Amino acid sequence: MWLLYAAGSAFFAGVTSILAKCGIRKTDSTVATAVRTVIVLAFSWLMVFLSGSLDQISSISWHTFLFLVLSGAATGASWLCYFKALQTGDINKVVPIDKSSTILTIILALLFLHEGISLPKAVASAAITAGIFLMIERKDVEETKKAGKGGWMLYAAGSAFFASLTAILGKIGISGVESNLGTAIRTCVVLIMAWGMVFITGKQHEVTKIGKKELVFICLSGVATGASCLCYYRALQSGPASIVAPVDKLSVLVAVAFSYFVFGEKVGRKEAAGLALLTVGTVAMALL
Repeated sequence: MWLLYAAGSAFFAGVTSILAKCGIRKTDSTVATAVRTVIVLAFSWLMVFLSGSLDQISSISWHTFLFLVLSGAATGASWLCYFKALQTGDINKVVPIDKSSTILTIILALLFLHEGISLPKAVASAAITAGIFLMIERKDVEETKKAGKGGWMLYAAGSAFFASLTAILGKIGISGVESNLGTAIRTCVVLIMAWGMVFITGKQHEVTKIGKKELVFICLSGVATGASCLCYYRALQSGPASIVAPVDKLSVLVAVAFSYFVFGEKVGRKEAAGLALLTVGTVAMALL
């Protein structure tokens, strides 16, 4: 079942990027992230009440709670970077870079969770890495260098780094914790972090300026994110992080497909080859 939950996480994550892109055309990405986190929080705690796991909160150890908080902080940082990258970069560029967190997750899982890696898995990892590089064009790198710290590629890379930390910390933190409850606790941390960034940057007044149409898309992206998170951490609870993470990254297929039909973002031959390698490597990682 954990493999099905991982696949569900990939689908909803792909839909999230499309809905979020529609919601941040005029709205600041940090403000949008804070607003959508409110939806994710409501969604996650609703699942806690429906699953009847609220009474388990008192039995969570301080060690587990600490890792849940750290995982939430990593998630918050990843979301802020991801949606900042989406605001200025193409979906079919941002998403593949974000999915490079797969490689780092595998390395961290090997070091800290002692999840072994065989030669076939190493080859699959190499295919994923090659696919990601093929999907990045030279002009994207040059544009990022010119933009400096504000380049979308740097934010996408930051999203990947923090996403990998999320997977490892989440795997440790959800041991013995019902997945819905663990997700809800983590989301509380993300909410505090997201709104903290809004007030620190002085953007709280922009909340009331969000257009109705964009607000709808932001809220829908929050629902999709909530569904993705619940599936992801349910998969992590019973499946190995080195496999759950790559399967989740198949959301790139959903994102690229929707970006073509919704935004007209075309994929060239080189990018298509990269996408194929990324997909084959990911599927192989899940099956090996």
